[in-house]
Amino acid sequence: MKIVKTETFQKSLKEILEYIANDKKSAAITFNRDLNKKIKALKNFPFMYHKSYYFDDEYIRDLTHKGYSVPYEVNLDKEAISIIGITKYKTPDFT
Repeated sequence: MKIVKTETFQKSLKEILEYIANDKKSAAITFNRDLNKKIKALKNFPFMYHKSYYFDDEYIRDLTHKGYSVPYEVNLDKEAISIIGITKYKTPDFT
């Protein structure tokens, strides 16, 4: 399977990396490197993460990485995985 990173994902990731780098550049480099390893692993195991919390579709999954959610879509017909975006995971406030 090929992996396609959408423009939305790339733009959001760039903003996140810049934010992290403001505090510690090496942390931004490590974050990006580790996230890319997880994304590359999807080629062999596209359904390794749970169904997306954000979309009602079995083919859209949420990769989680250091408090961030990375929704991605698996397209078996095209043998492709589209990385949709990246967002900071927020737990619901029940108070």
